[in-house]
Amino acid sequence: MATTSTVPATMRALVKTKEGMSFDLQEVSVPVPTGDEVLIKVDAVSVCGSDINMYTWNDVAKVIATIPFTPGHECAGTVVKCGPDANIQVGSKVGVENHYYCGTCYQCTHDTREICLNMGQFGHGKQTPYGGCSEYTIVPAKFLYQLKRTLTPDQIAMLEPLGVAHNAVERLDCKGEDVLIIGCGAVGILVQKVARSMGATRIIAADIDEEKLQFAKKLGADVIVNTKENDLKEFIKSFTGGVGMGRICECSGAAVMVNATFPMLRKGGQLVLVGLPKQPLHVENVLQDVVFKAMTMRTVHGRRIFHTWRETEALVAEGKVDVDEVITHRFPMTQFENAFKVLIAGQACKIVLYPSQ
Repeated sequence: MATTSTVPATMRALVKTKEGMSFDLQEVSVPVPTGDEVLIKVDAVSVCGSDINMYTWNDVAKVIATIPFTPGHECAGTVVKCGPDANIQVGSKVGVENHYYCGTCYQCTHDTREICLNMGQFGHGKQTPYGGCSEYTIVPAKFLYQLKRTLTPDQIAMLEPLGVAHNAVERLDCKGEDVLIIGCGAVGILVQKVARSMGATRIIAADIDEEKLQFAKKLGADVIVNTKENDLKEFIKSFTGGVGMGRICECSGAAVMVNATFPMLRKGGQLVLVGLPKQPLHVENVLQDVVFKAMTMRTVHGRRIFHTWRETEALVAEGKVDVDEVITHRFPMTQFENAFKVLIAGQACKIVLYPSQ
């Protein structure tokens, strides 16, 4: 069992041990890797919108998480110790593929491991108590993406959410097309950046929050639409001369907006759903807006393992996608309460925590 340096006996970690608000910052034992496990020193962890669910422990959290666990699934680290069966170099810079696939189900054996039938999830307590909001964490070697290029810890952590955006845009075939992106949160902004890198002609960003829209415009959106003040369907009708949008990426997760996408799509158009609706979906005119349009609708869950990681690493390393400008706040992990206060208030796009601080 190799190691790059002396690993301490204890570390700081955020833990969720019971239902209720927030996490506990505790001093816990540093775990020891066995089998194919790898101990990594966490260099940075970015905070996802889904982490708000687990912080507040709402109804969504009860579906996506299992107590006890350490949160933080968008994780960048350095390998410091390996179990006897782990085939990875100590000192490697790594990102964590948080969809823990089984490798034997139908999906896994048909190259769709990201939607494994028996999937666990790092940072959610699903089949592992570990997460990135700790100074050190344990990950089986097969779920680590070893960086081939030089990226910063912040950039490595951002490959996970960037991968969701890339997976969505790759399914849209947006080269030479105008793209409507509904929802200007972190993933929506990343979708806009990836779409631009993949040859989208014009980016139309829609949201109910004017500050988010202005941020989207600052980061490259060609047109912004405040859907609180404007009827998006009427705007798109005018914008496209009544033809409709050829490419739509729905990132808001608001059921009312998902329902509204179908009339806005042109015949033969493509729609991808990224946001997570909490209410039932309803299509008013199924024949006109779905069947007779010969439309294509896709959904995504995570990244294509490990295709997406290689693609996003290249985009960031080559300067085609700047993820640093999406990060609006950085906090030591000890200030996690302040970080979540800012995030829940809607004052941040993407937040990065540093467990060693």
